[in-house]
Parts: sequence; C-alpha cells; structure tokens
Amino acid sequence: MILFIKLLLAHLLGDFIWQPNSWVAHKETKKHKSVYLYLHILLHGILTGILVGEVRFIPYAALIAVTHGIIDVIKLHFQKQKTKRTWFIVDQIAHLLVLILVVLLYQDEAINFSWFDNQLWVLLTGFLLLTKPTSIFIKTVISIWHPESQNSNQDNSLSKAGNYIGILERLFVFCFILTGHFEAIGFLLAAKSIFRFGDLKEAKDRKLTEYVMIGTLLSFGTAIITGLIVQALILQLL
Repeated sequence: MILFIKLLLAHLLGDFIWQPNSWVAHKETKKHKSVYLYLHILLHGILTGILVGEVRFIPYAALIAVTHGIIDVIKLHFQKQKTKRTWFIVDQIAHLLVLILVVLLYQDEAINFSWFDNQLWVLLTGFLLLTKPTSIFIKTVISIWHPESQNSNQDNSLSKAGNYIGILERLFVFCFILTGHFEAIGFLLAAKSIFRFGDLKEAKDRKLTEYVMIGTLLSFGTAIITGLIVQALILQLL
C-alpha cells in the first residue's frame, strides 16, 4: 500500500504540481515533437525513483516513465477540443493502472525512509491531491457548462482567485476531517454560500447559480472523500 502511495505522490507532483501550463500548451501544439514532453517523462522517472528510495526499483521507475510517455503521446494525437474531458479521464485511469501493475510486479515493497513515517506519506499525498490536481479535475468535469455571465464577472475578480479559494476550502475540510471537527465543514459551507449569495443574486442568472453549485459540491465532496480515505489509511497504519 505504501509503495502505491509513493507512486501516486510522484504522479501528482509530476503530472500536476510541477507541470507548468506552458508545458501542457506546447505539448498539445507540438505533440511528440515537444521537448517538454520528454522533460515531463524524465521528471516522472526521477521523482518516482527518489520517492521510492530503492536502487533496485530503478528499472520499474524507468518503466513507469516510458509508459507514461506512451500514454501521453496517444492522448496528444487522438484528443480533440471536444474530447479533452474524456481523454483526460482515460489518461489518468491508464496512468493509475500502470502504477497498480508495477506494485503487483514489485512484490517486495521498498524500504521506507527512516525519517519519513508511512502515515506522513499518506497525509502528504492526500494534501497534494486536493490542490492543483483536484482543481484541474473539477475544471475538466464542469467544462461542459460555461455560463455566459461567468465571462463578464471575471473582469471584476482577482486573477485565479476562485482557484485559490477552492484549494483553501478543500484543505480546510481535509484538516477538519482529520481533527474530527465535522461541524466546522457545515460552517465553512454556510460561509461560502452567504459569500456567493450576493454575487449570484446580483447576476440573476440561474445557469450561473447551478454552475457554481456543481463546482462547490464537487470541491467539498472530493475533500470529504479524500479526508475520510486518508483518515482510514492512517488508522490502519497505526
């Protein structure tokens, strides 16, 4: 289990946290000719090797890096503007299946860093999952709807403010669950609802209201599920 957590952490870091939007745009334009594609592959291999921390895992790290590149190339060549959401999901499922396969092949789990407890691996992975990866997931899911009012409201909003607010609220929910303060989640949701009520009332746009509601529920739902899973894993490792 810990081996999979480490591989998942490396995947989150390489595919979301440390992959700039400029790399993504360049890869979509140049596809397999993009130099950033190969930097992306190399980064995955290095991160996987470092986080597992076992010399004999190097061939498996190389396998993960190569298969990651193959999956990305397939996605880049076949995805269209209308199918980006579908290919994003297929791409992530394929990467996770590779990680599971590697765990099954690598029977003897790698030794743990003496200074890094297994529970911290789980905690760190859950924490990072709720930042940029979840933001991209939610953005991809709700991209099928795009209220016209949203474009006009963006001019009066801080740059990427909604994205950062979403990340912060998920991390708050995550912490509330781990500390057993479930009632605080209700207060946070109520506070956001009150904050949003004025904007939505002023906009008088039902579609925008539904759009915001879906995004909010996805954000809170993902944070709650992640928090409960991490809590269960930590209790199992005690």
